[in-house]
Amino acid sequence: MAMSLTRGRPLMRTSYAQDMGLLNTRGKRAGVGVILVLAVLLPFLATDGLLVVFATGLAACIGAIGLNLVTGYAGQVSLGHAFFLGIGAYTAAVISGDPEGRTLGLGISLLPVWLLGAGVVAAAVGLVVSPLAVRLRGLYLAVVTIGLVFLGEHIFKEWDTVTGGPGVGRPSARPRLFGFDLAADGAMLTREQKLYLLMLVLVVVFAIAARNIARSDVGRAFAAIRDRDVAAAVVGVNLMRHKAIAFTVSSFYAGCAGALVYTVTGFVEPGSFSLLLSVQYVAMILIGGVATISGSIMGALFVSSLNTASRELAAGLPFIGAVTGGGALNVFQLEGILYGLLIIGFLIFEPRGLYGIWLRARTYWTSWPFTY
Repeated sequence: MAMSLTRGRPLMRTSYAQDMGLLNTRGKRAGVGVILVLAVLLPFLATDGLLVVFATGLAACIGAIGLNLVTGYAGQVSLGHAFFLGIGAYTAAVISGDPEGRTLGLGISLLPVWLLGAGVVAAAVGLVVSPLAVRLRGLYLAVVTIGLVFLGEHIFKEWDTVTGGPGVGRPSARPRLFGFDLAADGAMLTREQKLYLLMLVLVVVFAIAARNIARSDVGRAFAAIRDRDVAAAVVGVNLMRHKAIAFTVSSFYAGCAGALVYTVTGFVEPGSFSLLLSVQYVAMILIGGVATISGSIMGALFVSSLNTASRELAAGLPFIGAVTGGGALNVFQLEGILYGLLIIGFLIFEPRGLYGIWLRARTYWTSWPFTY
């Protein structure tokens, strides 16, 4: 009976399970399949330089998904994402680092070990911070998370045995899996192709996990807290438990993303984890789309490409210096200006971000030639 009712009307739902399905329409399944096929073919068509940009963007997607879980889905404004990214990057570097090197290292370069270690350590710190989310909300919570970034900057710069110190840094985690070094050229694939494919697989895994969280009982509790936490508490949602889950899961994602982003670059420097990095991830979810997993991915890829474009732009403008000095602005100041303009523009003209633009385009073609 259900099949006869929905035949020819794919958007009609006859059960809650259908509405909450992972890929609940034929169009979604076909679209995701096409995107994955193109993504797998990309490393054999693009240059190594372009693959580095995409690999970095895919790693950043994981961090953006984590921030969207706590801010977009659970409504807890966090500007401290850079702190957890730094914890993940340095945890992975320590686990994978050379025991005989100038910085602390355990010499365990197996990818699952240092990746899970980075996520677990960042999640543990997020769990410690989470009680603040129960007592604070809105602007007050945002200010406290900004304090985490400043605290992290001081720790990273002063803890030389772990971070290598400002201006010096240390090598990032080196991925090895099944006896293969994924950060070195091989007989069939280059280093860039290996890293890109690795990030693609991990993004798919983390995105599916996040989507399942969002459509579970926990995800619905997140939405209730975001919409009105007092009303959520009245209907039986445990605010402390679910806010702690949101911060912990988000921190886990951030820790894994921090480890992977700097695996692509091959180097970690303490000055990287500044407030600008947190703003960059906020820009990812606002530009991509708040409370959407696909929006997080679109926003992360867009902002990562913007970073490369801003450096190319800086090279051609005489009033912009490379890093410091040499012009009225430096590259990082230019990036900050671009992030600010994009956030303001999207919030005014398209609050739902790139995901909203996609929805409008899809709706138009679905109803074409009718425009109502």
